[in-house]
Amino acid sequence: MTSETSDSGSLPTPTTTAERIALVDRVIGLPFPQGEEAEDSGVRSSGPSHHLLILRASEDFWDGRQEETAEPAEEEIEAEFSAVATALTERWGEPETVDLWPWLAGGDETETEMASAAPEPLGQLCNLAGSMQVWRIPGTTRWLGLTVGQADPEFPIWLLAAVGEAEVLESGLPGEGDSEDDDAAEL
Repeated sequence: MTSETSDSGSLPTPTTTAERIALVDRVIGLPFPQGEEAEDSGVRSSGPSHHLLILRASEDFWDGRQEETAEPAEEEIEAEFSAVATALTERWGEPETVDLWPWLAGGDETETEMASAAPEPLGQLCNLAGSMQVWRIPGTTRWLGLTVGQADPEFPIWLLAAVGEAEVLESGLPGEGDSEDDDAAEL
């Protein structure tokens, strides 16, 4: 996700839980663009069938990842994750947990090949987090995922929200469905 800014429809960086929920609500209804886009000062990136949001970011750790700076940052992001997840659960019920690791580590491909083969936003998310909480959005074919992720130890810790089409989660991992049992079931 980059820090390019769009003059049209820019979204402000949310600073409270209520603003984060409002941002999620706004983005859920946005159409997906034809191509990849990054806008809103790095708050949102989008592409065909997905939006990815940074709801909150810690400071970076370029000066070193000392426990006295990293631990409070992790705790703040986790607390905000809990607050947003609680609000979403009250609205849509209990989420399901989606394991992102198989998208990065599965199959015979290298991690880079696997992540690049993953449909978005899973391709980006599996490089940042191990799992996400997912709510199916009633009355739509979309889902909302919430996770905490970090690109590398020196980068900020992010509270991330992703909006995607249900078919992305339902399609399964690359290579799934190639077994003889699946072939026999089709006959």
